[in-house]
Amino acid sequence: MIKIGILGLNEGNGHPYSWAAIINGDYNEKEMEKCGYAGIPLYLKANKNTLGIDGAAVTHIWTQDRKLSEHIARASGITHVVEKAEEMIDQVDAVILARDDPENHVAMAKPFLDAGVPIFIDKPLAMSYADLNYFKSQQQKGKFIMSCSSMRYSSECLSLKTELNTIGKIELATVVGSKDWTKYGVHMLEALFALLDDPKAVNVQNIGKPGKEIVSVVFDNELQVTVHIYMDISATFQISLYGQKGWQTIDIKNSYVMFKENLNEFVRSVREGKPRIPFEKTENIIRTLIGAKESLGQNGKIIDLTN
Repeated sequence: MIKIGILGLNEGNGHPYSWAAIINGDYNEKEMEKCGYAGIPLYLKANKNTLGIDGAAVTHIWTQDRKLSEHIARASGITHVVEKAEEMIDQVDAVILARDDPENHVAMAKPFLDAGVPIFIDKPLAMSYADLNYFKSQQQKGKFIMSCSSMRYSSECLSLKTELNTIGKIELATVVGSKDWTKYGVHMLEALFALLDDPKAVNVQNIGKPGKEIVSVVFDNELQVTVHIYMDISATFQISLYGQKGWQTIDIKNSYVMFKENLNEFVRSVREGKPRIPFEKTENIIRTLIGAKESLGQNGKIIDLTN
């Protein structure tokens, strides 16, 4: 049995509740109703028959608030609540850092990396080059670091990927998403990059403004894509691909499937002793994410990503 610890929770992110329930295969419906995220009880109930990952269990939980940790434990079937995150180090086989506030990722991950504990870090891995370079240096030392958006495993993207040959050479790709660039731009970049087999981004330019990001990304195969992330539009995650023979549009909606497959991949990775996503793919996406933010701060300057 792979014993997993979860580190969380930050405002706006209910992953410790849902991810622990998905792995553990059961949850307390009454307690989950109080989690504060209306969608979680709905998709857990709708997919109750497929909950659970064989040979793995979330056994430990830490958050900054003991009462919150205890509630997550009751809701999601976690047996141990710890006072300090580091207490998990000798008690689990891997940890999930289920917070999407990247400014805290280095400090929270460091004790586990120092101890050689495999870690999955929620998106985005980093929002500064210094933090990204820290994780890169740790990975180069052989530390187990896996990080991505679950959009990489969305059923809609995986289905479209099987049909790409029908539209011919892709000439244009457009992406539209809602909310903020840091936490939701990374979702759309991950989905798009994975769909296109992770081409290398060579430059990025943000000609939008805060809350209305319009980002151009050019890849090493000369394909140029545009990503639009608007704070105040209705919730949407859409990708359109236009080829020489046809076109396809997808609307990504099924959160449960992408979450479960992401967690499955992490568990498989722990069993195999290395992440199933090469760090270079994550670095490619995070450099693009940071570069777009840098471009916006420099009045739409084109940022070279090849250095």
